[in-house]
Amino acid sequence: MGEPLVLIPGMACDARLFETQIRALGRDRAITIALPTLGERIEEIASELLSQLPPKFALLGHDFGAVVAMEILRRAPERVLRVALVSCSPLADTPQQAADREPLLVKLRAGRTEDALRALMPVEHIGPGPDRLAILNRFLAMGLDLGPELLSRQIRALQRRRDQQATLHKVKASTLILCGEEDGLTPPKRHEFMAELMPNSRLDVLPGAGHLLPIEAPEAMTEAVRGWLKGSAAR
Repeated sequence: MGEPLVLIPGMACDARLFETQIRALGRDRAITIALPTLGERIEEIASELLSQLPPKFALLGHDFGAVVAMEILRRAPERVLRVALVSCSPLADTPQQAADREPLLVKLRAGRTEDALRALMPVEHIGPGPDRLAILNRFLAMGLDLGPELLSRQIRALQRRRDQQATLHKVKASTLILCGEEDGLTPPKRHEFMAELMPNSRLDVLPGAGHLLPIEAPEAMTEAVRGWLKGSAAR
């Protein structure tokens, strides 16, 4: 068996985001779904998860989950044997970006959770194709089940997150950086920048996919992750 694999879902997502990866990779290793649901700040969420995770593990985070994964790397790099960062950015919110999130919070407080989710994930952020609306509906189902209070906490945590460029520059573990070619939320150029920060990283840009990579390109992502898991890990 390989080392344990910890998967952290993105904003408004739960274990359903990683269904394909869990089925394919769970035969060879223990998989933990670490839901980033407890805490008002990224630091609190990461601290809570670290108290529950194995002593050493491979770590994969998507979107908001990757932001939490970067904080785990900052706090406990010795516990992370390898890391995969998917559809994300290491940068803190600018004042304008933080302000642009406020209408989402207004919608959530007003009970307009689906409206907030649609604003959070416009269909244009999903790669073009016949399954685009079905993928969006899967995202909406997860977000509606998680509820407005959790979504509000995640948005506030993003508004207050720290810049993690220095953290990534120090990472010595084998790193996989994944993004979709059509991701308009965290575009490929942002991931190229991350790869330049990290000397032991490999960047894969998956064609035709957008921001919800684990369900837009499930097989391609799984194969990229499988290759990353077979490589040498930090010890």
